[in-house]
Amino acid sequence: MSNARRLAALVTIAGAFAAACGARRIPPPAPPPSTPTTIVLLPDPDTGTTGRVRVFNDYGSVDLSNPREVTRSNGAAKPAVATTLSEAEVMRLFGDALAALPPAPRHFTLYYKFESDELTDESRALVPEVLSAVKALAVPEVVVIGHTDTMGEARANVALGLRRANSVRNLLVEAGLPESTVEVASHGEADLLIKTPDNTPEPRNRRVEITVR
Repeated sequence: MSNARRLAALVTIAGAFAAACGARRIPPPAPPPSTPTTIVLLPDPDTGTTGRVRVFNDYGSVDLSNPREVTRSNGAAKPAVATTLSEAEVMRLFGDALAALPPAPRHFTLYYKFESDELTDESRALVPEVLSAVKALAVPEVVVIGHTDTMGEARANVALGLRRANSVRNLLVEAGLPESTVEVASHGEADLLIKTPDNTPEPRNRRVEITVR
């Protein structure tokens, strides 16, 4: 064999050996399937409003808009078509979590006599219900916000709203609630329940709004 043929053979063998020993591409292992996530639309416990929610990923979306509608998604396909759970199924799946939620806040509105921090007779009759709601909680938090109508000057109405809020706080403190658990504020005529022009008497705007949580 000539030197030229011997060299060509060596080059061919070396190339084949290099190809055999080169790095091989190994496809990465497929990720394990993820656990499906269950999404259920439940009514707001305070207002009863259901609302709506859109569940989506890279493959598509599903809208939930009715009470107890449910979908499931594992991120590898479009979320499942929505179905509806029974109340019993909701409690079976989420009863422990729902039981652990704090009670929904309660809201009360008390109305006042004209240019006064004295409650109307109807609102005074509601005071025991407010006190009962507060005493039902182990560690209550109470927010009391005073409001007025548009009669008089805005600055004076802020002061009047605060007197109204403080009158409610005093009732709660007299019933045994620590002062530190009651937060008071006044919006004066800045947050009207019924929109009116200036200097308009409106009984529904003369109020205190109470949130117990």
